[in-house]
Amino acid sequence: MKDVTSHVGRPSLALLTDLYQLTMASGYFRHGLAEREAVFPVIFRKAPFGGQYAVACGLATVLEIIEAFHFEEDDVRYLASLPGADKRPLFDEPFLDYLRGMKFSCDVDAMPEGTVVFAQEPLLRVKGPILQAQLLETALLNTLNFQTLIATKAARICGEAGDGEVIEFGLRRAQGIDGGLSASRAAFVGGCSSTSNVMAGRIHGIPVKGTHAHSWVMLFENELESFEKYAEAMPNNCVFLVDTYDTLTGVRHAVQVGRRLRERGHKMLGVRLDSGDLADLSQKARTILDEEGFEDAKIVASNDLDEYLIRDLRQQGAKIDIYGVGTRLATAYDQPALGGVYKLAAARDDHGEWNYKIKLSENAIKTSIPGIHQVRRFARDGEFVADVLYDEPTGVGSPPQIRKLYGEGRPDFDRCEAFDLLEPVYRAGERVTELPPLEESRQRAIRQLALLPESVKRLRNPAPYTVALEARLDQLREAMIEAARSENT
Repeated sequence: MKDVTSHVGRPSLALLTDLYQLTMASGYFRHGLAEREAVFPVIFRKAPFGGQYAVACGLATVLEIIEAFHFEEDDVRYLASLPGADKRPLFDEPFLDYLRGMKFSCDVDAMPEGTVVFAQEPLLRVKGPILQAQLLETALLNTLNFQTLIATKAARICGEAGDGEVIEFGLRRAQGIDGGLSASRAAFVGGCSSTSNVMAGRIHGIPVKGTHAHSWVMLFENELESFEKYAEAMPNNCVFLVDTYDTLTGVRHAVQVGRRLRERGHKMLGVRLDSGDLADLSQKARTILDEEGFEDAKIVASNDLDEYLIRDLRQQGAKIDIYGVGTRLATAYDQPALGGVYKLAAARDDHGEWNYKIKLSENAIKTSIPGIHQVRRFARDGEFVADVLYDEPTGVGSPPQIRKLYGEGRPDFDRCEAFDLLEPVYRAGERVTELPPLEESRQRAIRQLALLPESVKRLRNPAPYTVALEARLDQLREAMIEAARSENT
């Protein structure tokens, strides 16, 4: 099934931007800079959730936004209606005419969805006319920040679930309709096996799962009757929610109905625990199910689960097969934003030569890295060793000469295989690649996480993964820092 995203009835999202992007675009146009080629990478400065890594996600949505990137006549009319401080039109007619005829013509390179990525590495890079690249900033960050955040949260949760299955349950508490759809999609890329979100299933082809709520049980005279009625209505989808009144009694009622299902040629799939001491109750439920001949019935657990609670449950010997994770996944409960940024890294000068750019900050982590960035990953014996960020026109040696950004010790590149992470997606505004099915992106994430050292994936005090600057790029950066400070003091 094609992976698409609803645009809420609009054929273009060109106005999904901050006003200052348009005021800068107007300034570029007025000063004859609209077609000046520039480079903007999308990076995050610090990995989320106190971890060391993130899982790149959102590229398919970004590409759909780019495919429809144009200004419709009603968009232009709206912009023409905006007043400046003097009550005169904020945007002049020549600029609005330019927007009417603008056609996307940038190059875009990106990490495939499901790629494990680290701080300061570009998830995506836009190169092209600065006016167009500037207007894309807000929508790209809105998309990549959120979906990468949720995919990363899902990867952490699924990592702690071990062999257990994780279902995304978060729609009812997600941040609006699009937030719910994006969260379901990203959670699947991050490793979840399915979702309760039926629209996400329809749009993105994600497997959907679900049974019944407490309201079903409460409607009938007693719990046993409610299970019987549900089995009559849905004999091929019977996972019974057993904690409405008394959990272990509910498991025994499920067993009774499960026997009747067998007699009719059907199968009880399992029971769901949604409250109480989930470790203890799952152990006791497993005993009841096994003693009654339902060894293959699954135990599903929900109730504000996250990676930390799942880890604790497994350490306590819980007998849980499937984890339903909702609020804390779909809302990225413990970190509401990734904090990705989109900074100018290079621009052509008046002679057509690349002029690299740097932003300084009193906060060292906010000082940008100049250049046209590419990331080369090194792996050996089934494990990632280090990433090297380098300037694409300059290249990188073999073995690379590096200066570390993050990590401990000096990586050994001997016998390593190496590959670049950013891949061409657009050239001169034309798509040059097709996206894989969403399941393939999910499998990419699973494979890449398996290659990441276990110490880097720890929930508490994870070991830093080495991300290094190619030595010439580092020297250039240091020289530019010194020059910028001298020129601006």
